[in-house]
Amino acid sequence: MAREGTPPPPPAREPPPSPALPTHPLRDLLAGRPLRVVGDVHGDLYAFRHAAATDRFVIQLGDLVDYGPDSAGAFRLMQQLIDERRGLFILGNHDRKLARALQGRKMRRDPPLMETLTQFTAEENSDVFQRALADLSHAPAWIVLGQSIFVHGGFHVRMLGELPPPGLGTVTPLLSRALFGETTGRMQKDGYPERRLNWVDHIPAGYTVYCGHDRRSTDGRPWVRQGRMGGRAIFTDTGAGKGGHLAWIDLPPIV
Repeated sequence: MAREGTPPPPPAREPPPSPALPTHPLRDLLAGRPLRVVGDVHGDLYAFRHAAATDRFVIQLGDLVDYGPDSAGAFRLMQQLIDERRGLFILGNHDRKLARALQGRKMRRDPPLMETLTQFTAEENSDVFQRALADLSHAPAWIVLGQSIFVHGGFHVRMLGELPPPGLGTVTPLLSRALFGETTGRMQKDGYPERRLNWVDHIPAGYTVYCGHDRRSTDGRPWVRQGRMGGRAIFTDTGAGKGGHLAWIDLPPIV
């Protein structure tokens, strides 16, 4: 007890609350709804129709277009899911490449992209074409819900504390990781960058990253890799549009 005439000691200060991590603006839309996480579609409309035939909210992990027979049709179905508030897609590297082509940017016009552009600019697909660029610009580069991360290419720990930048803007190192994963700086014989998976070892314990981009499966099922920190990555690309099939994973509601 303080003596008379002596001011009492100041009350103990409570530690400041930890800053809240930013959440994706669509979190409220997804709250309480079971999910269906769909891998790379690559223009395989037939398979995507089966994946979309669900009451679950669909999170498609990017690369809707290129390679398969009907990229415009797959994109139209995604637009329908968006309009009905039943789904969204993460921006993939092929989706971003399409967007840049629609913007008139100079880029390598490979055969899959040229076929996709032919489909999108066909008269019967004018409904898809008219809003495609807007839909592509609104696609997030990643989403964090609870301890689940949804991204096309690869994870970085900064994604847990930052909202994704505009996907069609400058490719920052973090956006590059989201779109392209982690590369070695070397080129493969096919002309594409060599990839590595060191990023999986940096996923915190308890977290799961759902991604596409890398076709790692050897048995037709999504491929799971555990990281050294206790987290894990689930690779959902099983070759749709490229001679394989389309995979998806059903999840309970994420609080």
